[in-house]
Amino acid sequence: MTRFLASRWTRAGLALVALGWGPLLLVGLLAELGLWSDPDPNPVGLGLLFYVTFWPAVACLGLGVLQALRRRS
Repeated sequence: MTRFLASRWTRAGLALVALGWGPLLLVGLLAELGLWSDPDPNPVGLGLLFYVTFWPAVACLGLGVLQALRRRS
């Protein structure tokens, strides 16, 4: 696991996941648990943030994994 985290691409991908996907997932989780003020939230802004960061995060994580595997061999 540490060899995957050694790659800058992997760290960038994880940062995009945390900053881009985290808020939307947090709102959904809090609403499901009943801790959000609106039981049926419609977080359009957070959904757009997820939309914009999804493919760049997947690409960065994929490049990081490929780079780590390539270093191993």
